[in-house]
Amino acid sequence: MTEATSQSKRYMITGGAGFLGINMVRYLLKRGHAVTSLDVADFDYPDAKSQVTIVKGDIRDRSSVDRAMEGVDVVIHTAAALPLYKKEDIFSTDIDGTRNICQLAHEHNVARVIHVSSTAVYGIPDHHPLYEHDKLDGVGPYGIAKIKAEQVCEEYRDKGMCMPIIRPKSFVGPERLGVFALLYDWAKDGKNFPMIGLGNNRYQLLDVEDLCDAIYLCATLDPAKVNDTFNIGAREFTTMKEDYQAVLDRAGFGKKVLGFPAAPMIWTLRFLEALNLSPLYKWVYETASTDSFVSIEKAERVLGFDPKYSNKDALIRNYEWYVANLQQFQNTSGVSHRVPWDQGILKVAKIFF
Repeated sequence: MTEATSQSKRYMITGGAGFLGINMVRYLLKRGHAVTSLDVADFDYPDAKSQVTIVKGDIRDRSSVDRAMEGVDVVIHTAAALPLYKKEDIFSTDIDGTRNICQLAHEHNVARVIHVSSTAVYGIPDHHPLYEHDKLDGVGPYGIAKIKAEQVCEEYRDKGMCMPIIRPKSFVGPERLGVFALLYDWAKDGKNFPMIGLGNNRYQLLDVEDLCDAIYLCATLDPAKVNDTFNIGAREFTTMKEDYQAVLDRAGFGKKVLGFPAAPMIWTLRFLEALNLSPLYKWVYETASTDSFVSIEKAERVLGFDPKYSNKDALIRNYEWYVANLQQFQNTSGVSHRVPWDQGILKVAKIFF
């Protein structure tokens, strides 16, 4: 398989209407590339809609993937069913859908497919930082599916395709809501923010623009160099309490992050989740009080990855976007990163903070 020879290429983005997808679309359009978006959701971004070839379809549907793959040079595979989805949807989307993407890219002679995986493949580790060669341990359907999806990519790598795999930390930035909307909502309303544990753990995040940089490096550098697996995260981060406090400080009400003993909070959240009263799923509340950071040395060395944003920078940038765009989504909720998650019983708890 050969790379397209012209500087401008056609990129196909799975999940192009999602949080990472739209940021990647804008990133590529700024650099003069043609873009096709494949997503089950409507592509509702006026600033980019007229410049993008839109295919509305599911990555589990072979015919939709086949249409979207037409004339494509590079695929960026961001689509996934997130942890709040049902187990069967996570498995069919993240595993079977990834196989569809790889197989049809192979049939269309697409030069490379960049697979956006997750650091969830490391499970709940016993050491930090985490390296790409560390053991993989899927916790819950999402973690298991992400590991199996990587295995699918490795099968096609063995068939001669260039298949960079990126494992990003949780990333934030313009369009990101989801669980982070809880922090931003409490901050804008002048509330203290509760934290599971004392908040002295180091929890690495990532700005979406830095993630777009990493993906683009994998799309444009020598295929022999990038045909590998890379951790991606912020270079600068402190403790979870200190990084989240930066958002409360920016809100300007003098409020604080308040730490609570982890064990009783986790047991309470388990109980509330069983009653469908909590907005948090197990992966979030079980790991929120522990260290979570990866080594990005390999990406720095091999790709020349050079992240611009610290944890604090990324969170503040996302918060400012949230406040500026609040009227667009303040009465919505769902299970994707593009909408706030329903706060459930935390709406009541908020009164007391």
